[in-house]
Amino acid sequence: MASSNVNVSSSALTVGFDLDMTLIDSRPGIRACYLALAERTGTYIDADLAVTRLGPPLVEEMAHWFPAERVEEMAAVYRGMYPAYAIEATPALDGAREAIAAVREAGGRAVVVTAKYEPNAELHLEHLGIEPDAVIGDLWAEQKALALREHGASVYVGDHVGDVRGARAAGAVSVAVATGPCDAAELRAAGADVVLAGLTEFPQWFSDYCSDYRPARA
Repeated sequence: MASSNVNVSSSALTVGFDLDMTLIDSRPGIRACYLALAERTGTYIDADLAVTRLGPPLVEEMAHWFPAERVEEMAAVYRGMYPAYAIEATPALDGAREAIAAVREAGGRAVVVTAKYEPNAELHLEHLGIEPDAVIGDLWAEQKALALREHGASVYVGDHVGDVRGARAAGAVSVAVATGPCDAAELRAAGADVVLAGLTEFPQWFSDYCSDYRPARA
C-alpha cells in the first residue's frame, strides 16, 4: 500500500514495475476466472478475447459483457473469485526475478505499480516468491504517476502504452517490454524511451543505465 509518509532519499534509485504481462503471465489465471464468472452468472464472456487486452482497469473489460448498472457489482464478484482461480495458474514471466534482483544488487528499490486490485496483486507476488519493496494497486495509465512520484521512481517498466503514459507523466524513463498486448512499434509510437523484447534483457540495460545514473541533488 502506498504511504503518504514515503521518504525516498535523493540518492535512492527506485524502479517501478507493472505486474500483468510485465512480471507475470496472468493470462491463464484470468482466463480461468472469467470462465468461472461466466458459469456463475450465466453470462457469455469470451475469455480468450479478454486476455488479449490486459492492462486497463477491470471495469473496462466488464463493460463488454455486463450492462452498465452491473459492472461494479460483477467486478467485485470477479475480484472475490480471483484468488481461487488465478493465483496458482499464473507463472512469472522469464526474467522477472532477475529484473528485481538487478535493481536490488545495484542498491536500489523495486516497487510494483499496477492497475490490478492490490490484494490480488500481493497474492501473486507472494505465491511466486517475488518480494518488491512496495506494491501499489488500482492505478492505471497516468494515475500510476502518483505512486511513481511518491516513491521517487526514476524508471518505470511496463508492457502497455498506458504504462508508457504513466512513466512520462511521472518524469520517469519509460522502459517498455513487448510481452503484452502492445507490440514494439506501438510502444515506441507511444513514446517509450527503451523497448526490450522482455525482462531477460533488463539486467544488461539496467547495468548500462546505472553506469550513467546521476541522482538529482536534494
